[in-house]
Amino acid sequence: MTDAVVVGAGPNGLAGAVALARAGLAVTVLEAADEIGGGTRSGELTLPGLLHDHCSAVHPMGAASPFLRSLGLERHGVTWLWPEVELAHPLDDGRAGVMLRSVAETAARLGADGPAWRRLFAPLATGFDALVEDLLRPVTHLPAHPVHLARFGPRALQPATAVARRWTGPAARALFAGTAAHAFHPLTSPTTAAMGLMFVAAGHSHGWPVARGGSRTITDALAACLTELGGTIETGVRVTSLDQLPPARTVLLDVAPAAAADICGDRMPARVRRAYRSWRHGPGAFKLDLAVEGGVPWTNEDCRRAGTVHLGGPLEEVVHTEREINRGRMPERPFVLLSQQYLADPGRSRGDLHPVYAYAHVPHGYTGDATEAILNQVERFAPGFRERIVATAVRSTTEMAAHNPNYLGGDILTGANTPLQLALRPRVALDPYRTGVPGVYLCSAATPPGAGVHGMCGYNAARSALRDLRR
Repeated sequence: MTDAVVVGAGPNGLAGAVALARAGLAVTVLEAADEIGGGTRSGELTLPGLLHDHCSAVHPMGAASPFLRSLGLERHGVTWLWPEVELAHPLDDGRAGVMLRSVAETAARLGADGPAWRRLFAPLATGFDALVEDLLRPVTHLPAHPVHLARFGPRALQPATAVARRWTGPAARALFAGTAAHAFHPLTSPTTAAMGLMFVAAGHSHGWPVARGGSRTITDALAACLTELGGTIETGVRVTSLDQLPPARTVLLDVAPAAAADICGDRMPARVRRAYRSWRHGPGAFKLDLAVEGGVPWTNEDCRRAGTVHLGGPLEEVVHTEREINRGRMPERPFVLLSQQYLADPGRSRGDLHPVYAYAHVPHGYTGDATEAILNQVERFAPGFRERIVATAVRSTTEMAAHNPNYLGGDILTGANTPLQLALRPRVALDPYRTGVPGVYLCSAATPPGAGVHGMCGYNAARSALRDLRR
């Protein structure tokens, strides 16, 4: 007998399943792919022995997630590993904005901008565990920690460019712009500061770690938790209709809103169906995995020790590129996120051959080849890089969507981070997880609090389901 069915075995689907199973429900998870994990998978994409993460790679919010931390995933193989430098953002003159775990050490490296950096981020980092309890819930809720939220909220509502004005030097401004660019939205738009503030505060509080053995270990551990609680997982089962599902008291859908509308069909109220079908997806990611001999020859030494490197040049360039991709135009120099997970986790390498992960921000559904644009951006800050490449693996926006149907048009966030969608994801509703179909809930990254390997979309949806079951 199944009490609950969860469609989709990504981190949110599995987190929701574990939350339901912890409450005593018999849970079955159905996954369309042949392996679990969604965007949190890992494998040998270039050469045998080199371990690459398929999408999610670095996990500040995974380490900070209240729900994941409550599960004791270490018992099931999750070990967080940190590089010497959390994040670096190189500039053309050889300098770089550098974020270390310590706020004080980061501020010391930023020179005249250091005091302003410390004033902004020291309180956010110190109170981050309290703050994140509110940040990872729906916007409309009674704050658990109103003082911490009051420090964050007014600044988070601003454009990233407005917050960046508190610094005068290019290093601090670029460092913040690169973190804000994780929103895949124009940095002159309101609320884009939120992403930068959250990621920097998380970095100073929990760091930007990787999972030893690849991101897949996180979802493997969630699956182990579920199995331990009596839940089951079936792979290779593509769900296209609620009629396919076994009788259950509750259903969680870890899918994009349009897919949820398709699955629910005429059972979904017309107003909800319209809202789900009008859900906007954002720009895409074009991914390039590389096998590199000897690592990346960065000009800046801190980049050689950084787990994550943002390649976007100064603030003004990042502002330009994010505006262009949101207008549907491919910039000559796109913003590139590059990860060197092997620095913290040497077991991903094979001798002196190392896996390097990179993706460029590109327009939604971009059909071109961004390989050269990515390589040019790396070469710009690491001359001689091309000569070290031994093998490559490309994943276009189309292939992103094929790999994970939630990533329509290559949108790895499962929705555009417009101010309206940030506040009202995925539709106007007191409970954003309810689909309008009794007993059916949406738990993908299109729901609060949005993208990231934190499991909180699934956990929050499960809480909503459990409240309704108790009624």
